[in-house]
Amino acid sequence: MTREIAVIITLVIYKLVLVGIGLLSSGRTRTAEDFYLGGRRLGPWVAALSASASSSSAWTLLGVSGAAFAWGLGAIWIFPACVGGFVFNWLVVAPALQRHGNETGALTVTEILAGPSGQPLRRTIAAACSLIIVVSFTAYVAAQFQGAGKTFHQTFGLGMSTSILLGAAVVVFYTMLGGFWAVSLSDTLQGITMALAAVLVPVASLLAVGGPWELLDGMRATDVDGYMSLTRGMATPAAAGFVAGLLGIGLGYPGQPHVVNRFMALRAEPGTLITARAVAIGWAVLVFTGMLVVGWCGRVLYPGLEDKETVFITAANDLFHPVMSGILLAAVLSAIMSTADSQLLVAASSVTHDLGRGADQQESRLRKSRGVVVLLSAAAVSLALYGDKEIFSRVLFAWTAVGNAFGPLLLARVLRRPVPQRAALAAIVIGFVLSVAAYSFPPTKGWAERIVPFALGLAIVWQASRRPRPSPAESP
Repeated sequence: MTREIAVIITLVIYKLVLVGIGLLSSGRTRTAEDFYLGGRRLGPWVAALSASASSSSAWTLLGVSGAAFAWGLGAIWIFPACVGGFVFNWLVVAPALQRHGNETGALTVTEILAGPSGQPLRRTIAAACSLIIVVSFTAYVAAQFQGAGKTFHQTFGLGMSTSILLGAAVVVFYTMLGGFWAVSLSDTLQGITMALAAVLVPVASLLAVGGPWELLDGMRATDVDGYMSLTRGMATPAAAGFVAGLLGIGLGYPGQPHVVNRFMALRAEPGTLITARAVAIGWAVLVFTGMLVVGWCGRVLYPGLEDKETVFITAANDLFHPVMSGILLAAVLSAIMSTADSQLLVAASSVTHDLGRGADQQESRLRKSRGVVVLLSAAAVSLALYGDKEIFSRVLFAWTAVGNAFGPLLLARVLRRPVPQRAALAAIVIGFVLSVAAYSFPPTKGWAERIVPFALGLAIVWQASRRPRPSPAESP
């Protein structure tokens, strides 16, 4: 049996398991609450692993390892940014959002951002949130499909178009079948697969290099300027911007609707949140450490690698038996699908539930949700085929834009700060528009893109919540 055949068989089995999860979950999806939040019955392990996998896309396995490969020690700032984001979400956002969701019965993050029914500008805020979600998640999902393309192209020599279409078809199929149940259960399996890969590939890479000291010697010997510098050898102003830009990634975590909706779905039982918190934070430490090590080892083992974002795939194919390679490559597909399916589901709920009319029947709402999944997937496939090919920057753009738009207001809502509707809408629009503008202008791309819009949005909601409310209609 050739390596390619062994890997294909392993991947086919893995995908059949995911499709089976979708078929089994379809029997548990009868209402909108089931489709969007799994009936609020997620256990701690499922909630923690599915939220973790959803927040850690192909950007984590391919992008972070690629950044470590290219930047050297400078990539280490990704660790406190991302793990810090996990810690803040599970310590601060999770308990507040779980409580808020149970008290209000909200099914989506947009419902919370828009405020209770009957409030002025509620539908305007919901429309703005839905537009931001659809635009940003189309770019985000497209990057996931590109990750699938790189995986198959590097392993089998398949064309990017074929690979992208294959990965998209599987994600769309099981997301449409089972909704939130299928997404959460499959994301749990994918989170376990990613954690396994985050142990095996770094350990094997480190052994191939010869050990930690040999790795350091090899990194010192590389011909990349500033490879052993925490700031990539930059001058002080540029170095400060570089570090701030990477640390600013952590500000995006509270505002990701495809991640924090797991907090709303978590079963309200004593000890559930504590267990989920420990699992999620431990998972983050393991995965981000592992990807940095893979990138650094890859620079020593494969110095001539043309595409830095294939270092994980190259190591998995080079250092393992074909069957194990298949499992490890399934981890890449796990990272891709666990994020793409969650984002497709959130986009569907945003369009059909948040913008839908209350008179819609459950079956009609579910049918429309599945239609939105197909349409958004088609748009993402088109962007993946014809757009920019770098995963790291595209994911960071979409992540930052959504986080800056939603994060400040969501924190205020769940922490019971009384934000007037006009201020809520202003925080959303300014956070998103400034993120897009800063990303589009190279001198402000990075720290200004990730920190300034979030800080300004937070200032808007904080100041507005401190003002005396002129009338009951103006308070959320």
